[in-house]
Amino acid sequence: MDVLGKGIARAIATGVSTIEGVRMSEVIERFLKYVKIDTQSEEKEDGTFPSTEKQKNLALLLKQELEEMGAEEIFYDEKYCYVYATIPATTEKEVPVLGFIAHMDTSPAISGANVNPRVVKNYDGKDIILNQQENIVLSSEAFPEIKEYVGKDLIVTDGLTLLGADDKAGVSEIITMAAFLCKHKEVKHGKIRIAFTPDEEVGAGVDYFDVERFGADFAYTVDGGKLGELEYENFNAAGAKLTIHGCSVHPGDAKNKMLNALLLAQEFQGMLPVEQNPMYTEKYEGFFHLDALSGTVEQAVADYIIRDHDKAKFEEKKRKFLAVASFLNDKYGAGTIEVNLKDSYYNMKEKIEPHMHLIENAKRAMEELSVEPIVTPIRGGTDGARLSFMGLPCPNLCTGGHNFHGKYEYICVQSMEAVVKILLKIIEIYAG
Repeated sequence: MDVLGKGIARAIATGVSTIEGVRMSEVIERFLKYVKIDTQSEEKEDGTFPSTEKQKNLALLLKQELEEMGAEEIFYDEKYCYVYATIPATTEKEVPVLGFIAHMDTSPAISGANVNPRVVKNYDGKDIILNQQENIVLSSEAFPEIKEYVGKDLIVTDGLTLLGADDKAGVSEIITMAAFLCKHKEVKHGKIRIAFTPDEEVGAGVDYFDVERFGADFAYTVDGGKLGELEYENFNAAGAKLTIHGCSVHPGDAKNKMLNALLLAQEFQGMLPVEQNPMYTEKYEGFFHLDALSGTVEQAVADYIIRDHDKAKFEEKKRKFLAVASFLNDKYGAGTIEVNLKDSYYNMKEKIEPHMHLIENAKRAMEELSVEPIVTPIRGGTDGARLSFMGLPCPNLCTGGHNFHGKYEYICVQSMEAVVKILLKIIEIYAG
């Protein structure tokens, strides 16, 4: 049939809004509403889940919107802040149950409160002044890829917060897709499950996700970047906390007595391979990343993340990390450096490869909509990586956003509109 299939073509014939232009302003309206709800998650040691209560504000809004659009099997997990829903099948064919998942929280790296988004119409390729008073500029020199969007419309911040496209863009795109299917029951498709998760940004997004309740055969997270990105490889990941014990003595009487925990933290970092710092790596190159450091002469705490796509190299990085700690303990005394190292997630590639139809059908959907697929490894992780190891194969789709986790974050309006079409096209392909 044509780009949209017979059911959507019939909708066009009756004069209703369709995927060729599902009222695409709807996805933008939703996004601009969602980003104003502060859902920032927090790193916590006490097991609190979700890490912040404010994430529930968006969850409850999404539950309400799903009810209003006529979705079914809506379940809001009051304790753990998950939202699940179904778009019932409209075909009697045997079709896999597809799931679509996005996370509601935003990164703790920068404030997500009082987000003030602005739409830059018909971008001209020049620097964008985000905040005149603070002289904060989205520079086309520093971020040259922005020039690809000349003539398009961009949504930016006011330079004081992140935008929240990671992953409220994915939330908006999934909700808009769901609303379209609820409205146009003449469009033939299988059962669709959708879910929204908390705490993805702090690595806990699927800690309490109910795969059995979700009931999908396969799923996609909608949590990527540039339009066309399609990802089924991600880092193997571990987190490590160093507790470094020093000895504080008055500096005037410190010779052969003082042991400065802060300097030991520097020494530890200096023994890691300098070229395996994230600022020097790309593509499949892994890294050691010092994410936080605090303390005094008496005690310092350093938080690290360790990443590599290759499992053998990942294991070698962990051995190297522990070997440095062992060396320094031999040098300064047993127990000087305590290491708490824990794996976070693994490369989903091995779980996706037996189900490559997920990738081929997503590529086909993009190509039929004149979007060039960009199959690339994720230099990070998604809920889908862990879900794949929980029995739900779950690659990652683009949202259209750039510069996540910072004040220079932006997203293209036309890219978001295209992602909604891609989701609907994937559903159409699986329905045959």
